[in-house]
Amino acid sequence: MTDIRKRPLDKLDIRILSMLQKDGRISYVDLADKVGLSSTPCIERVKRLEKEGYIEGYHARLNPELLGFNLLVFVEISLSHQSPDSFKRFNTAIRQLPYILECHLISGDGDYLVKARIKGMSEYRELLGDMLLTLPGVTNSKSYIVMEEVKESLDIPLKYG
Repeated sequence: MTDIRKRPLDKLDIRILSMLQKDGRISYVDLADKVGLSSTPCIERVKRLEKEGYIEGYHARLNPELLGFNLLVFVEISLSHQSPDSFKRFNTAIRQLPYILECHLISGDGDYLVKARIKGMSEYRELLGDMLLTLPGVTNSKSYIVMEEVKESLDIPLKYG
Protein backbone atom coordinates (compact mmCIF):
# COMPACT_ATOMS: atom_id res chain seq x y z
CA MET A 1 0.00 0.00 0.00
CA THR A 2 1.40 3.38 -1.00
CA ASP A 3 1.74 6.01 1.67
CA ILE A 4 -0.27 8.94 0.25
CA ARG A 5 -0.18 11.12 3.37
CA LYS A 6 0.95 14.65 2.60
CA ARG A 7 1.71 15.58 6.21
CA PRO A 8 1.56 13.96 9.64
CA LEU A 9 -1.61 14.18 11.72
CA ASP A 10 -1.76 17.13 14.07
CA LYS A 11 -3.85 17.80 17.16
CA LEU A 12 -6.81 19.12 15.13
CA ASP A 13 -6.78 16.08 12.82
CA ILE A 14 -6.86 13.79 15.86
CA ARG A 15 -9.75 15.77 17.38
CA ILE A 16 -11.68 15.56 14.10
CA LEU A 17 -11.10 11.82 13.83
CA SER A 18 -12.12 11.32 17.47
CA MET A 19 -15.35 13.27 17.00
CA LEU A 20 -16.27 11.53 13.74
CA GLN A 21 -15.52 8.16 15.33
CA LYS A 22 -18.10 8.92 18.03
CA ASP A 23 -20.66 10.49 15.68
CA GLY A 24 -20.20 10.04 11.95
CA ARG A 25 -23.41 12.02 11.33
CA ILE A 26 -22.27 15.19 13.09
CA SER A 27 -22.75 18.27 10.91
CA TYR A 28 -19.70 20.12 9.68
CA VAL A 29 -20.87 23.19 11.62
CA ASP A 30 -21.06 21.23 14.89
CA LEU A 31 -17.81 19.40 14.17
CA ALA A 32 -16.01 22.66 13.44
CA ASP A 33 -17.36 24.17 16.66
CA LYS A 34 -16.27 21.19 18.77
CA VAL A 35 -12.72 21.13 17.38
CA GLY A 36 -12.26 24.91 17.38
CA LEU A 37 -12.23 25.65 13.66
CA SER A 38 -14.46 27.53 11.27
CA SER A 39 -16.51 25.39 8.87
CA THR A 40 -14.42 25.76 5.71
CA PRO A 41 -11.05 24.66 7.17
CA CYS A 42 -12.82 21.87 9.04
CA ILE A 43 -14.45 20.58 5.84
CA GLU A 44 -11.10 20.77 4.05
CA ARG A 45 -9.44 18.73 6.79
CA VAL A 46 -12.18 16.09 6.73
CA LYS A 47 -11.91 15.80 2.93
CA ARG A 48 -8.11 15.47 3.22
CA LEU A 49 -8.46 12.78 5.91
CA GLU A 50 -10.89 10.90 3.63
CA LYS A 51 -8.61 11.25 0.59
CA GLU A 52 -5.56 10.09 2.53
CA GLY A 53 -7.41 7.00 3.78
CA TYR A 54 -7.66 7.83 7.48
CA ILE A 55 -11.45 7.83 7.12
CA GLU A 56 -12.59 4.75 5.25
CA GLY A 57 -16.33 5.36 5.36
CA TYR A 58 -19.40 6.18 7.40
CA HIS A 59 -21.76 3.44 8.55
CA ALA A 60 -25.00 2.95 10.42
CA ARG A 61 -24.56 0.65 13.43
CA LEU A 62 -27.50 -1.73 13.58
CA ASN A 63 -28.88 -3.49 16.64
CA PRO A 64 -28.41 -7.22 15.90
CA GLU A 65 -30.82 -8.38 18.62
CA LEU A 66 -33.69 -6.25 17.31
CA LEU A 67 -33.05 -7.78 13.88
CA GLY A 68 -33.12 -11.31 15.31
CA PHE A 69 -29.39 -12.02 15.14
CA ASN A 70 -29.08 -13.03 18.79
CA LEU A 71 -26.16 -15.45 18.58
CA LEU A 72 -22.57 -14.29 18.27
CA VAL A 73 -19.96 -16.98 17.60
CA PHE A 74 -16.25 -17.13 17.05
CA VAL A 75 -14.86 -20.08 15.14
CA GLU A 76 -11.18 -20.99 15.04
CA ILE A 77 -10.37 -22.65 11.73
CA SER A 78 -7.38 -24.86 10.91
CA LEU A 79 -6.26 -25.59 7.36
CA SER A 80 -4.56 -28.74 6.15
CA HIS A 81 -1.73 -26.73 4.54
CA GLN A 82 -0.35 -23.31 5.36
CA SER A 83 0.74 -21.92 2.03
CA PRO A 84 0.03 -18.70 0.14
CA ASP A 85 -2.17 -20.62 -2.30
CA SER A 86 -4.15 -22.29 0.51
CA PHE A 87 -4.70 -18.95 2.23
CA LYS A 88 -5.76 -17.33 -1.04
CA ARG A 89 -8.34 -20.04 -1.80
CA PHE A 90 -9.74 -19.87 1.73
CA ASN A 91 -9.84 -16.05 1.71
CA THR A 92 -11.70 -15.97 -1.60
CA ALA A 93 -14.26 -18.54 -0.44
CA ILE A 94 -15.00 -17.07 2.99
CA ARG A 95 -15.64 -13.60 1.56
CA GLN A 96 -18.68 -15.09 -0.20
CA LEU A 97 -20.37 -16.43 2.94
CA PRO A 98 -23.31 -14.77 4.68
CA TYR A 99 -23.23 -14.18 8.44
CA ILE A 100 -19.46 -13.60 8.54
CA LEU A 101 -18.65 -10.26 10.19
CA GLU A 102 -14.89 -10.68 10.40
CA CYS A 103 -12.23 -13.18 9.41
CA HIS A 104 -8.60 -12.90 10.51
CA LEU A 105 -5.49 -14.91 9.69
CA ILE A 106 -3.98 -15.58 13.12
CA SER A 107 -0.96 -17.06 14.82
CA GLY A 108 -1.32 -19.87 17.32
CA ASP A 109 -2.96 -23.28 17.09
CA GLY A 110 -5.47 -22.30 14.41
CA ASP A 111 -5.04 -20.47 11.14
CA TYR A 112 -8.12 -18.23 11.09
CA LEU A 113 -10.51 -16.68 13.58
CA VAL A 114 -13.99 -16.05 12.21
CA LYS A 115 -16.63 -13.85 13.86
CA ALA A 116 -20.23 -14.48 12.82
CA ARG A 117 -23.62 -13.16 13.87
CA ILE A 118 -26.52 -15.59 13.40
CA LYS A 119 -30.13 -16.02 14.47
CA GLY A 120 -29.83 -19.23 16.46
CA MET A 121 -28.50 -22.75 16.79
CA SER A 122 -30.02 -24.00 13.52
CA GLU A 123 -28.13 -21.30 11.63
CA TYR A 124 -25.03 -22.14 13.66
CA ARG A 125 -25.27 -25.74 12.47
CA GLU A 126 -25.68 -24.52 8.90
CA LEU A 127 -22.80 -22.06 9.24
CA LEU A 128 -20.43 -24.64 10.68
CA GLY A 129 -21.39 -27.84 8.88
CA ASP A 130 -22.61 -26.61 5.53
CA MET A 131 -20.38 -23.58 5.09
CA LEU A 132 -17.19 -23.28 7.15
CA LEU A 133 -16.19 -26.93 7.23
CA THR A 134 -16.66 -27.20 3.46
CA LEU A 135 -14.31 -24.32 2.65
CA PRO A 136 -11.09 -25.17 0.77
CA GLY A 137 -8.45 -26.77 3.00
CA VAL A 138 -10.42 -26.72 6.27
CA THR A 139 -9.57 -29.68 8.49
CA ASN A 140 -10.67 -28.61 11.94
CA SER A 141 -12.70 -26.03 13.81
CA LYS A 142 -13.21 -24.95 17.38
CA SER A 143 -16.25 -22.83 18.22
CA TYR A 144 -16.81 -20.29 20.93
CA ILE A 145 -20.42 -19.26 21.61
CA VAL A 146 -20.69 -15.82 23.20
CA MET A 147 -22.78 -15.94 26.37
CA GLU A 148 -22.48 -12.22 27.18
CA GLU A 149 -21.03 -9.34 25.21
CA VAL A 150 -19.02 -7.46 27.82
CA LYS A 151 -17.48 -4.85 25.52
CA GLU A 152 -17.59 -4.23 21.82
CA SER A 153 -16.18 -1.11 20.26
CA LEU A 154 -14.99 0.04 16.88
CA ASP A 155 -13.30 3.11 18.39
CA ILE A 156 -9.54 3.41 18.02
CA PRO A 157 -8.09 5.08 21.15
CA LEU A 158 -6.72 8.25 19.56
CA LYS A 159 -4.45 10.55 21.51
CA TYR A 160 -2.26 13.34 20.32
CA GLY A 161 1.20 13.42 21.73
